Amino acid sequence: MSQWQKRDQKWITLIALLTLVYLIVLGIVVILLRRPTPAPITILPPPAANTPAIPQPLRVYVSGAVAKPDVYGLPGGSTVKDAITAAGGPTENADLDRINLALGVQHQQHVYVPVKGEVGLSALVPSNPSPAGEPCVDINRATAAELETLPGIGPALAERIIVYRQTHGPFTRIEDIQEVSGIGEKTFEKIKDLICVSR
Repeated sequence: MSQWQKRDQKWITLIALLTLVYLIVLGIVVILLRRPTPAPITILPPPAANTPAIPQPLRVYVSGAVAKPDVYGLPGGSTVKDAITAAGGPTENADLDRINLALGVQHQQHVYVPVKGEVGLSALVPSNPSPAGEPCVDINRATAAELETLPGIGPALAERIIVYRQTHGPFTRIEDIQEVSGIGEKTFEKIKDLICVSR
């Protein structure tokens, strides 16, 4: 084989190798271009601090003309009727016409079922509305949380008010709240225009 033929063969071999490399690279590029683009990764921020928590069972105190007065755990969205049912149902002398059975209950609410002919906790109209028609806290029906909105009334005093009315019956006038241990003239002066009693 002549020297020129050897040189031509080297060039042919080199061109063939370059062509092969080119085709391989071109094939890889085509494959990559045809490959579907993956969806972008989205990083979600952590839930906000004020995200509503999962509703917990409501604690409701049911008393009055029911079979088993006590504190009961009820699911969210429960009504007064559900609370009475949890307490064993109404007694024979319960006056269910004086309460709204469809009313939704709230956490730590007190549901009182009156006896037929009873005057007190079940009435809806306060005997002494607050000045300028502003809403008042009915000390015969208010929950502990509602009582604590009054100036000078903390958790301990709110509990004493509830225990007092359960033991002695409903207050007949706002001044009677001073019979509760810990509520003197100074405290009464602060709250007298903010409270009322139902009849």
